[in-house]
Amino acid sequence: MRPQWQRHRLAQDRLAETAEDLLGKGFRLGLVAAHDDGSAFRVVYLFLAGWPDRRVELECVVPKDVSAIRSLAYLSFAASRFEREMADLYGIRCVGHPKARRLVRHAHWPEQWYPMRGDAAAVPEFDAAGRFPFVTVEGPGVYEIPVGPVHAGLIEPGHFRFSVAGETVLRLKARLWFVHRGVEKLFHGRPAGAAVELAERVSGDTSVGHALAHCLAVEDALGMQLPDEAHRLRALLVELERLYNHAADLGALANDVAFGLANAHAQRIREELLRLNAAVTGHRLLRGAIRPGAVTLRALPDVAALRRIADDLAEIAELTLHNTVVYDRFAGTAALHRDDAQALGCLGYVARASGMRTDARVEHPTVALPVTEVGAAAGDVLARYTVRRDEFAASTDLACHLTESHCGPITYEVRVPAPQMPRSGIGIVEGWRGTIVHRAETDAAGRITRAKIVDPSWFNWPALPVAMADTIVPDFPLANKSFNQSYAGNDL
Repeated sequence: MRPQWQRHRLAQDRLAETAEDLLGKGFRLGLVAAHDDGSAFRVVYLFLAGWPDRRVELECVVPKDVSAIRSLAYLSFAASRFEREMADLYGIRCVGHPKARRLVRHAHWPEQWYPMRGDAAAVPEFDAAGRFPFVTVEGPGVYEIPVGPVHAGLIEPGHFRFSVAGETVLRLKARLWFVHRGVEKLFHGRPAGAAVELAERVSGDTSVGHALAHCLAVEDALGMQLPDEAHRLRALLVELERLYNHAADLGALANDVAFGLANAHAQRIREELLRLNAAVTGHRLLRGAIRPGAVTLRALPDVAALRRIADDLAEIAELTLHNTVVYDRFAGTAALHRDDAQALGCLGYVARASGMRTDARVEHPTVALPVTEVGAAAGDVLARYTVRRDEFAASTDLACHLTESHCGPITYEVRVPAPQMPRSGIGIVEGWRGTIVHRAETDAAGRITRAKIVDPSWFNWPALPVAMADTIVPDFPLANKSFNQSYAGNDL
């Protein structure tokens, strides 16, 4: 299914006007990618809209002796954060940005080292001194609670600072990027057909989603076409990934309010699904099944097992919500209102639980699928729980449909063509957390010259502090788990 594509190279004085027009027509900003072309910088803005699938790229050249571009932060909160990232990693200033403070770079980063530049020196000593300037909330009885960045168990590092009066949260600030890995830089110079293993490791629990988005971007850049049957097999793998993650989250949410029995059974179901994944692809996390131009399965999933698991999980969810203590802790807690979710550009189950309609399977489809759209309106922990529960049932139905309707081989492979010239491509996938977007550029030798990755967590992390306003400190673990954003997917 071919999207409607437009690409425009604009002078800086036309950028804001064109972006404002697109946003006014219902487009959203999907990504901003800076490029070091040697003689100049180039900044690409991707705007997306669904129903039908529309994609518009705006491109501006930024002279290196100026290294500045007009900010679009007044139009879009997402733009403000992309611009701060760009300033940290490329040194491109965004003129007119209202809060042009650091985003990725912590205080110990060297001042004039911009790692994404083509001429960036080897990694220097990270020995600078300084502190992150948190906003101090003052008033009678107000105090601060710092949490992290080191947490118990397997949680990745993130610092949360609460300004509190009594137990009521007045302000929450989240500080991330403690594990910035330079993932996008690692793609540079890799053959376009041989970088999917890196994409699978962007965020480990979303191996299929990121692998598929990367492959779609490469295939788009190289002009590759796969048959619908191959796209349907790929869609099946995405649904299997959605299932085991949603099952784990439903159990973890129950566990956070001390209903450990539900969590034990949800983890049992997750293990069943991981074993099913291994039977389908040879890997519990479904790795290795999707490559540029290819999809390879060992077997189709057992439909009877999927339906039995779905019935099992539905019973666990019903028992969980019929527990009055659990229900009372979920209902009304950490509500994210629709207007706030929309202004922040939220995606996935976070957005759908707040009444937004967003799903890349219907907005940006690669093949027609009978997707059952799921949603809620309250935006609280209960809504984020029930959306996951309902998505599990809908995803099971879709996976069973894709399995039962499949005919033909379960392996497809199209030869990766030799490139003729530098090209770019976009890959969009509805991962289990929400819409994933990858953009790839290749050179005439078929090597990746730039990879831009946007996990839905990039858009959803800022919503957590908003939802925590006027809640109480003991509800933070529950609220945080109801969002369950990826640190790794954000801290590229």
